[in-house]
Amino acid sequence: MSKVGIIGGSGLDNPDILEQPRDQTVGTAWGAPSAPLRLGQIGGVEVALLARHGREHTQPPSQVNYRANIQALKDAGCRHILATTAVGSLREEIQRGDLVIIDQFIDFTKQRAMSFHECFAPHQPVHTPMAEPFDAQLRAILIDACAQRGLTFHRSGTVVTIEGPRFSTRAESRMFRAWGADIINMSVATEAALANEAGIPYAAVAMSTDYDCWKMDEEPVTWDAILAVFNENARKVTGLLMDAIPRVARLSP
Repeated sequence: MSKVGIIGGSGLDNPDILEQPRDQTVGTAWGAPSAPLRLGQIGGVEVALLARHGREHTQPPSQVNYRANIQALKDAGCRHILATTAVGSLREEIQRGDLVIIDQFIDFTKQRAMSFHECFAPHQPVHTPMAEPFDAQLRAILIDACAQRGLTFHRSGTVVTIEGPRFSTRAESRMFRAWGADIINMSVATEAALANEAGIPYAAVAMSTDYDCWKMDEEPVTWDAILAVFNENARKVTGLLMDAIPRVARLSP
């Protein structure tokens, strides 16, 4: 079975879910990743867990070294990556605590390194297909695990990734809804694009924590409100990953 990479997002970057954990400090051609890799096992499967924003959540979304994070997991032998993320809901039907198995992204970031390709070899341009950025097999496993656990979830959803660390204006939030986005966050588009370039199947499970600011009968989102919802529901995503990882490890690399 192959090693599985986990990128833990806000509220789910705790490495204590691993058996026989050990830290490994690594470097890459793109610099250091957000944190040392925490290596261990889940259900007998070798896992490498990486805290997206650092173990103490010290790295703002725009400052995360996404290229180093993906490269570190690839160098560690991870053949698949599962990511977790907190998101704001842009749809009435996606309620607080709901999970979303993302299938599309809209990239609204402005100042990030979005590619490993800083130059091309002569007459050998590289343009990675991105029509389906989230791996279908990984998504199917996550969907099945959600259903078996009886979780409230959505089988698909488009995430718009913004630069951050600020939240959206109300005008932006309404615009994203008009564009067809269902949820909003500050990380996933960048990771998904780089994982695809690196040839690593990638999928993300999102937890809705708020309604951003488009919903006039709700208070605008705050960080404290996000953490409160995530802390109440973190077991959902942890259990989901523990069910999914043995199945992911059996997939062909």
